[in-house]
Amino acid sequence: MDHVKHTGTCHCGAVRFEVWNSPDLLVFDCDCSICTKKQNHHFIVAKNQFTLLQGWDHLTTYTFNTHAAKHTFCRICGVQSFYTPRSNPDGYGIAPHCLDPGTVRSVTVEKFCGKKWEESMQNHQTIKGMSKPVADTHS
Repeated sequence: MDHVKHTGTCHCGAVRFEVWNSPDLLVFDCDCSICTKKQNHHFIVAKNQFTLLQGWDHLTTYTFNTHAAKHTFCRICGVQSFYTPRSNPDGYGIAPHCLDPGTVRSVTVEKFCGKKWEESMQNHQTIKGMSKPVADTHS
């Protein structure tokens, strides 16, 4: 799979990151309680595909229920550019709408039934492995 370097930011620019992923994004549209409220559409990457470039000191975290998901957001503007998803606590969920323009070729949106999270995770064929480390794509 070809990878490109995407860069992104929160609204105010205090939080800046880069992520290596395909230019063709597979984005999840989850209907769990928090994703519905935030309209949290995201794609999942391994930790080694993500680098926080600036703004660690501007991030704050919200957790609830199982506390496995870490909903990080900029404490200045309130935008969640990325977070640690419950489905992949060893990776990141990236908000495609926070990416800078120019590197995304296409976006495919897949519905995910977060209201029945456990059942959906059990039945999904690929989501559990999406945060597994990939070969170094930083060239």
